[in-house]
Amino acid sequence: MGGDEKLARQHGKGKLDARQRIEALVDPGSFVELGTLAGPLDGSSPADGVVAGHGLVDGRPVMVGAEDFTVLGGSIGPGSASKRFRIAELAGRERVPLVMILEGAGHRPLRDGESHGRSPIDLQEQSRLSGKVPIVTAVLGPSAGHGALIASLSDFSIMSPQGAIFAAGPPVVKESLGEEVTKEDLGGPSVAIPSGLIHNLAGDDHAVLADVRTYLGYFGSSAWSYPPLGGSPDTGPRSLDDLVEVIPSDGAKGYDIRHVISRVVDGGSFFQVGPDFGPAMVCALAHLGGNPVAVVANQPAYAAGAIDADAADKAAHFIGVADAFHLPIVFLTDNPGVLAGSASERQGILRSGGRMFAAQNLARVPKLQVTLRKAYGFGSMVMAMTSFNGQTMSVGLPGVTLGSMGAASAGKALGADEHDAASLRRAEDNAGYRSAGSMSFDELIEPAEVRNRLLAGLSLALARRQAPAEPRSGATITP
Repeated sequence: MGGDEKLARQHGKGKLDARQRIEALVDPGSFVELGTLAGPLDGSSPADGVVAGHGLVDGRPVMVGAEDFTVLGGSIGPGSASKRFRIAELAGRERVPLVMILEGAGHRPLRDGESHGRSPIDLQEQSRLSGKVPIVTAVLGPSAGHGALIASLSDFSIMSPQGAIFAAGPPVVKESLGEEVTKEDLGGPSVAIPSGLIHNLAGDDHAVLADVRTYLGYFGSSAWSYPPLGGSPDTGPRSLDDLVEVIPSDGAKGYDIRHVISRVVDGGSFFQVGPDFGPAMVCALAHLGGNPVAVVANQPAYAAGAIDADAADKAAHFIGVADAFHLPIVFLTDNPGVLAGSASERQGILRSGGRMFAAQNLARVPKLQVTLRKAYGFGSMVMAMTSFNGQTMSVGLPGVTLGSMGAASAGKALGADEHDAASLRRAEDNAGYRSAGSMSFDELIEPAEVRNRLLAGLSLALARRQAPAEPRSGATITP
């Protein structure tokens, strides 16, 4: 690697070195390295700035590349570019996940006599993997330019507090724009998480890599395989007798939807993706009856669950990944619609909401939908509530309120008198029964039966798996 001094400096910052990171990710003793002789053509370094190869995660093969900051700053030259391309090529050919661990300076200037030549680049191959194999990025230090771009192509990205990611680092920014900025202010967690580029934050290198292992455990190796059974031994039916107390009957009162999810899924355990971006929506991986599922749920504890542009963008990406890798989607609906107002319009709520609606409407995996309390207008459509939306199951709880908008807003919009306003309120209150009466809901169920109904619906839906899995058309990457 980069020698004792540079390794000591790396370890002194509380970071693992590149090989230690790979060892923390893969099963013990399973890593097989590729390209150990690839390096600068002038012999200035015995290696190049990335360690690459394959190993096992929970006994299943993965391709992995770890930028080595102790060698040439983890920068990308002809040797490391070839290694990066090779592991992406093998991930696609052998249909296994690709994990990239980042801490590098991006492309370095070529020296006299060096040339990349007319050759494919790793980003070309990585983008071709989208929707075919899981792509995961871990940012454990500063990552700039070309190397950092893999994060935007990834199904899941995660960083440590010492991570930072940017198109160009502080020296380039100062030279080109005259702006003096630290790497933390340019692309640290306080920037990368709110922007939605990075999904999750974990405490240190070990925690990040443990979360990568957890994430991969919910997915098959590729779009040609179904997700593996796993999770808690608590996979059977059970009555959720306290759910009626968790969800307030007053639609104006907030509550944390995560308390509902923890009661519904196996063992009360789930893995949230993007918890700090678009918090009006909770996107989580969990097991239901032992089967990995993707949960998309409104969060009434934040802005009453009104769906804003960030929440819709997050959900659209999450739904696309679930669809690509055959994870059934569980929708838990409780929202007053998409977020209204000038700020929401400037943020692009219709663009983002349309993107989410298209993602869920086009999804071909099993869809199970439960309306918990309320859903209005476009907020119901993006949550897979409309009929003929491919749902295996769509149910509501008694007392759900529905409509194109709330009765109070509708009355004001129509200039309704007292009699008509009362009629609108009655229609809103009875909407769940009308929907069940016309089969817009399959049934109204008691709160205690939510988990059992989902288990039954999932059992029915998985009967469609009567042939080998095949990838869907189209990638998971969206503009």
